[in-house]
Amino acid sequence: MERAFELLEHLADAGGEMALSELTEASGLPMPTIYRLMRTLVNHGYVRQEPSKRYALGPRLIHLGEGASRLLGTWARPTLAQLVDAIGETANMAVLEGDEAVYVAQVPSRHSMRMFTEVGRRVQPHCTGVGKALLAQLPEPKVRDILARTGMAAQTSHTFTDPDALVDELARIRAQGYALDDEEQEIGVRCVAVALPGAPTLTAISVSGPSARMTADTVTEIVPVVQEAAARFTADLKPATS
Repeated sequence: MERAFELLEHLADAGGEMALSELTEASGLPMPTIYRLMRTLVNHGYVRQEPSKRYALGPRLIHLGEGASRLLGTWARPTLAQLVDAIGETANMAVLEGDEAVYVAQVPSRHSMRMFTEVGRRVQPHCTGVGKALLAQLPEPKVRDILARTGMAAQTSHTFTDPDALVDELARIRAQGYALDDEEQEIGVRCVAVALPGAPTLTAISVSGPSARMTADTVTEIVPVVQEAAARFTADLKPATS
């Protein structure tokens, strides 16, 4: 089983498709062993073999991934609750599904004036903190493909509507380690978001609140708290080693 999962990980790391010889080189396993394991995975739908004879991740993995994504929100609630206790503002988690950011978990602030986004809501990624944190984890060509399909509607006067400007913004996000929604989705609302690169799917967590409370100084204080929470959650997701 360990070898089979290792081969699936190699396929995922390579973009989802590899030749038998490439799998042999990456894994260090004998070719007959890899061939036998891949045939088993093909027979069960977790891998498919292309007409070119290359192996690719199979459709049955989608079902497993969707189940893991749903559980991800449940696992995140304690971390989000800790963020609310530490910062006082609403904490969220979102994943990238197709071309949209989808909120999978939220713990609301206890302030009477607070941000509320229902779990399951889908938003375009170019104008939200979590969306930009998700896009920043993708290579530029894929980002541009998404933006071409979704468009870049101006939700407010602060929304990024130019692909080149957003690509530059994503580079800044990767360099500084967080994304900021500065009233780009809704006037009067700011959001700080951080990617979770160790999650099973593209994921980000965020803290959002009214701009009157989420000032520039407050954002500076919030960023390391959110980054630390993201690092803890990512560490918790890592499998224990024997």
